[in-house]
Amino acid sequence: MANDTGRTLIYASRKHNDALLSFFGEHGWQVLPAKSASDVSRILNPGTTSAALIDLASGYSDRDMGAFESCMQPATVGWVAATNPEQLTTKSIRRLIRDYCFDYVNVPCTNDQLAHSIGHAWGMASLSEVPIITPQVGGDQEMVGTCEAMQQLFRTIRKVANTDAPVFISGESGTGKELSAVAIHERSPRAKGPFVAINCGAIPPHLMQSELFGYERGAFTGANARKIGRVEAANGGTLLLDEIGDLPIESQASLLRFLQQGAIERLGGHEVIPVNVRIISATHVDLEEAVKEGRFRMDLFHRLCVLRVDEPPLRARGQDIEILAHHILQRFKGDNHRKIRGFTQCAVQAMYEYHWPGNVRELINRVRRAIVMADGRMISAKDLDLLPWVPTLVRTLEEIRAEAERTAIEQALLRHCHRLTDVAAELGISRITLYRLMCRYGMRGDESGVPA
Repeated sequence: MANDTGRTLIYASRKHNDALLSFFGEHGWQVLPAKSASDVSRILNPGTTSAALIDLASGYSDRDMGAFESCMQPATVGWVAATNPEQLTTKSIRRLIRDYCFDYVNVPCTNDQLAHSIGHAWGMASLSEVPIITPQVGGDQEMVGTCEAMQQLFRTIRKVANTDAPVFISGESGTGKELSAVAIHERSPRAKGPFVAINCGAIPPHLMQSELFGYERGAFTGANARKIGRVEAANGGTLLLDEIGDLPIESQASLLRFLQQGAIERLGGHEVIPVNVRIISATHVDLEEAVKEGRFRMDLFHRLCVLRVDEPPLRARGQDIEILAHHILQRFKGDNHRKIRGFTQCAVQAMYEYHWPGNVRELINRVRRAIVMADGRMISAKDLDLLPWVPTLVRTLEEIRAEAERTAIEQALLRHCHRLTDVAAELGISRITLYRLMCRYGMRGDESGVPA
């Protein structure tokens, strides 16, 4: 059979089984043999989904185990281990399987059994394959998105960046308005100048004038030295007036005068200081409504809102929700010593169903908390605190079976006071199988060996 499935299998063994190579080749797999961890590293492509089989029964040493760990970390590669039953008492092998493998099989086993486990591992790894993201701002600050709303935002940013007119950015809290302002600045002719931001809602009204325009020594009690204001500090660059909707009405007149004249006077001074600065303002407040209610000056609004940029809310960004979640996971997965591989199907469905009132900022908060609190290697809807938003029809047969297995084991452990021999006998399985299931569902016993 030709390899028309596009599935790749990495086969690591000290002595490859020719019959096994032929079997997987006939069933549509592209098999890449490897004998050592260095061989695996050489043929591994972390950006492509692959399955991988490591034949631990072929005689790898503890030193080999450590070498394999470094190349078993990519979440897009699903590893399955083949072992002898007695090897499960070896701490290094148990740790390797627990932390890096989706499944393991005891040899000898049938090719069909092995193919089932490897196919499952490949399918789980494919869930971690994230579509290409679009970074728009360098360093730690990134705008990520592939949906049409975000592509339209990127096009608008490129257009307004080439002019020097004031820009008004509108959007809900947490949508990334400051990131858009930085992106506009970095793509403008002023990119080499300073970018200065001031949060108009975080500064007390009586300090706003001095923060914006600075003051001279002796202007008021405690003014022991001249201070340069934010407007003057942004000379030659860009000034972001964040949360402009919260600017006190008395400060609005001073800001309007500066915009009209292109010059400032420091508090306590008489010198008129020309300032060449581009103004970008942003707010979650409906400024048109604020103008109607008399909370914001109409003439100032028209000065600020020459070019308008609208930030889409997260709930309107479709597949970007999952892309962002994976992006955040990759950025912060070091917060958990466990190897978090991705999100369960139910978690993804819940993220699509949830309204996200806090937008991207809330998504970052929930994913970071889930990374720390998750017990398994896949983040669930429960870890994200989104269980009420899990659609009842999206549960797979595998998830239902896993929940039933976990519940049955938990109840049997309670009935038999964690005597694993009695639990295994009641459930009709071997102790090895029971311990394997306990490891899978986070109910491991002592690390030194299979519990009695």
